[in-house]
Amino acid sequence: MTPPTKTLLRALAGETLPTPPIWLMRQAGRYLPEYRAVREKAGGFLDLCYNPDLATEVTLQPIRRFGFDAAILFADILLVPQALGAKLAFEAGEGPRLSTVIRKEDLAVLKPASAVHETLSPIYETVRRLRSELPSHVALIGFAGAPWTVATYMIAGRGTPDQAPARRMIVEAPELFAALLDRITEATIEYLDAQIEAGAEAVKIFDSWAGPLNFEDFETCCIAPFNRIAAALKERHPNVPIIGFPRGAGARSAAFVKATDADAIAIDQSVDPAWAAENLQGKCAVQGNLDPLLLVTGGARLESQARRILRALRNGPHVFNLGHGITPDADPDNVARLVEIVRSAE
Repeated sequence: MTPPTKTLLRALAGETLPTPPIWLMRQAGRYLPEYRAVREKAGGFLDLCYNPDLATEVTLQPIRRFGFDAAILFADILLVPQALGAKLAFEAGEGPRLSTVIRKEDLAVLKPASAVHETLSPIYETVRRLRSELPSHVALIGFAGAPWTVATYMIAGRGTPDQAPARRMIVEAPELFAALLDRITEATIEYLDAQIEAGAEAVKIFDSWAGPLNFEDFETCCIAPFNRIAAALKERHPNVPIIGFPRGAGARSAAFVKATDADAIAIDQSVDPAWAAENLQGKCAVQGNLDPLLLVTGGARLESQARRILRALRNGPHVFNLGHGITPDADPDNVARLVEIVRSAE
C-alpha cells in the first residue's frame, strides 16, 4: 500500500502533522451567499441533493473560497430512509418531516436494503464528479447518518429534544426497534460502499443523537451498529478510513474508541481537548472541536479557543473541525480567519 499524500488522509492514518488539516462540518451551507443562490435555483433542498450538477457546485464552493483540505459530499442523512421507502419532506422553518415506523406494518412496507441504490444513484454521480473536479490535494469525504440517529427520525417523524419516542420503543417494542435498526444498518453499508466505489476517500458516520442514550443503550444502539458498518466496509475497502461522530457522548467517547475500529473520532465542543489528547488521541485521530458559535461572534475568543485546541492536540493525529456544523448566521470572514489561524499554527 502506498502511503497517503493528502493531509487529511495522512492524519486519519495516524500521522502527527505540524499543521493539521482543516475542514468544517456543513462547510457548504446557508452562511455562504453563493450557496443561497444555488439553493434558490434548485427550488427545494431535496432537489439540490439529487441534482449532481448543483450538488457538485455547492460542495466545491467552500473549497474555492477557503481552501479547505477536504470536501464533504453535499447530501443529507435522511436520504437513506427515503430510499427505503419513507416519505420525506423539508418544511420551511420547521426541518424534516418523515412518515413514521411505529408498527410492524410500517416496517413491512419498507424496501430491502439492497434496493436503496435506485433512489440514491444521483448521489453516487455527484461523488464521481467531485473526484474529477476537486484539486488534487483535497480529499473527498462521503458520509451517512448512524443507524440510531436515523432511527430516531423514522420513529418520531421529526427531530425531538431528547429522542424520547425512539428511546421508548427500545423498551416497549424491542423486537420492532431491533428490526428497524438492522434495516437501517444494512442500508447504510450499501450506501457507504457505493460512495466509496464512486470515489469517496474517507467516510464519516454521524450519530448526532448519541448523547441522550443511557450507558447500556449507547453500547447496543451506537457502538454495535458502527462496528457492523465498519467491519463490512473494512472488508471491502480496507484502506478507506472511517470517522465516527457520537455527538454528546462526552466521556463515553473513550469507550467508543476502545470498542470500535474507528480511524478517527469527532468530538463536540463540550469535550475538553486536553482530555481528548490524553484519552483518545493515542488510539486514533481526533477531529474537532471549536464551538460553531465562535464563527458567528468572531474576535479574540475565536482566536484564543482555536489556538487552545491546536496546542492541546498538537502531539497526535488531529483534524481541525468544529464541534458541530456551521450555523446559517456564521460570518464567512470569521471562517476565513479561522483557516488563517490553523494554517499559521506553530
